Amino acid sequence: MFVRTVGGRVAVVLVGLALVGCAPVEHGPAVERAAGDPAGRWSSCVEVAPETATVGFMVTARDAGALPRLDDGFTPVAAVVCGQETQQRPDGGQDRVLTERRTEEVDALTAALRLADEPPTNGLCTTEMPIAPWLVLVDADGRWVRPGLPLDGCGKLRAEVRDALAALPMTTVSTRTVAELVSAEAAAAGCSQEWKDVIALETTVNPGAPREALPEPLPTGRQIRLCVYEVRKSEPGTGNFVHGTVLPPQRGAAIGRALREAGPVAVCTEQASRFALLWATTGEDPQTYVELDGCHRVMVVRVDGSVLAQGDAALAKLIDEG
Repeated sequence: MFVRTVGGRVAVVLVGLALVGCAPVEHGPAVERAAGDPAGRWSSCVEVAPETATVGFMVTARDAGALPRLDDGFTPVAAVVCGQETQQRPDGGQDRVLTERRTEEVDALTAALRLADEPPTNGLCTTEMPIAPWLVLVDADGRWVRPGLPLDGCGKLRAEVRDALAALPMTTVSTRTVAELVSAEAAAAGCSQEWKDVIALETTVNPGAPREALPEPLPTGRQIRLCVYEVRKSEPGTGNFVHGTVLPPQRGAAIGRALREAGPVAVCTEQASRFALLWATTGEDPQTYVELDGCHRVMVVRVDGSVLAQGDAALAKLIDEG
């Protein structure tokens, strides 16, 4: 769930994970979940629902629809939404943050929440995973419940519920950083915080790729951005940003000469722990990858394919000047 402020209101945007086509709707038995202790008093998202502050947290419409529904025995005077969003920091970095937002204009939402589910449709439904907000209603005594959300015939939130949520005039009560997405250093260098270890992935899929003549590794007359990544032991195949810069012309020329001297790739299976990406700041091809240890391979990637060559420790040292 992403929350966007629009004209003083907060539009709750429910984003599916992957829109891949259409399929008949299937309603299996839903597992009923506790909606919170009505005798308890609301405090905060972090205290009541610490899971909302974990990386990757989300609520599916199916889970939200399985909660006990709001009845006439509970009269809400406020609603609280606990959700995560991406925030830009003044230093250029980005964080994933937990936000707690509150409103006291709940009449339309309360009416929508008391609707029944629509009957399952016999037609086709898009197959993205429908997402729901982590929603709490609070009464005049501070007691709270987490109500079930009415679903449509495709197992998504009813349109009335979506519209009522989108119209809520929310006030941000608190924010809490969940994870850093982009460091200030990566942002300043113009590098992504994470990047796939393309050489490792490509050679795993196609280890016997024939050696071709190495194409020009760096485009002529372009500024070149260098980004260096360290491969996580916990996540092979993905690098985390270490350092980066836009190369001064003299250093870029020296690296280009060393790359053009790369010979035929040697047989090697050692996993590199660091790699570099060299790429024109304009974003045009090619992308050139260099293993900074391990097998010291070089890969030049263009739209028409990739070519491997053999680097060495001297090339790695030239590139990996932090």
